[in-house]
Order: sequence, then C-alpha cells, then structure tokens
Amino acid sequence: MKDIIRTQSLISADIEMLLNQQIKKEAHSSSIYLAMASWCDRNGYDNSADYFFKQAEEERQHQLKFFKYVLDMGGNAVSPDVSNIKQEYNSFREVFEEALEQEINITQSIKNIAARCHSEQDFVTLEFLNWFFREQREEEYKARRALELFEVIGEEGTGRWQIDKHVGQITYNEG
Repeated sequence: MKDIIRTQSLISADIEMLLNQQIKKEAHSSSIYLAMASWCDRNGYDNSADYFFKQAEEERQHQLKFFKYVLDMGGNAVSPDVSNIKQEYNSFREVFEEALEQEINITQSIKNIAARCHSEQDFVTLEFLNWFFREQREEEYKARRALELFEVIGEEGTGRWQIDKHVGQITYNEG
C-alpha cells in the first residue's frame, strides 16, 4: 500500500522529509515566540509581549501552511513534538537578538528546501516556497528593525520603555 501511495504523491520522499522538518521548525519557532512573549510580559514589556504573541501565531500559521501543502500533495504530514524551549533570557535585548537569529535560521532552512526542489525539478514546491521567501523578507526586516531600536534609542533611563513602545509600530512596506 505504501508504494501505491508514494506513486500518487506529487513530492519525493526527500522533499516530504524536508517539509516535515520545516513543519517542526515552524512549530518550534511558534513556541519560542510564546516563551519570549511570556518573558516580556513578566518583565513589564507589554508591547513586546504582544509583538511576540503575534509572531507566535504567524509561525503557527506557517506550520499549518506547510502541513496542508504536504497533505495536498499526497504526502504524510507529521504533527511535531516540540521541546527544549528556552524560558529565561538575560536581558530585553537578548530576546530580540535571538528572535532575529531564529528568523535567519528559518530563512536558511527554506532556502535549503528550495535548493533540493531545484535539483529535483520540483517546480510546484518551489512556487509554493515563494510565498515563504516574501514572508521571511518581512520577518527578518521587522526583527532587524526591532533590534536596531536598541542602538537608536539606547537602554539607559527610559530607553527600554521607549523601545517597548516602538516595537509594535514596526511595519514592512514591500516597495
């Protein structure tokens, strides 16, 4: 039966594996952002907590997009276990440094899937991934801008409060 199902799948076993790994990475990202939201909330950074709650929901939606795509292509989407989520941060700035690092890692992971799709001439999955490339451009931009607030405003005095106030106002306009 497995061989019959595989021949009906529109993606290779390798691409399916990479997509399932990406599903797990997106779920992991969502959980990381929830932990960041919790840390920010506990430490009085309400706007940043809201920002990370929104990021967590976006990552969950990304996870579901990948999950549904695997199913739509006749593959087997796997619901991931998520563990080893950092709960404590040494500073407000560290939260944003790790958020940017997380977005860069997700972008690289999607690039790796695209490279494999290109080598297999899986143009359907490549086209699907284009949405994520546009999304990652926005996500990395927002993460960089948030981190830049620490340099522009500074953390002294009311600096952290000002940074927290401006985080929710960061937007990306694809020009």
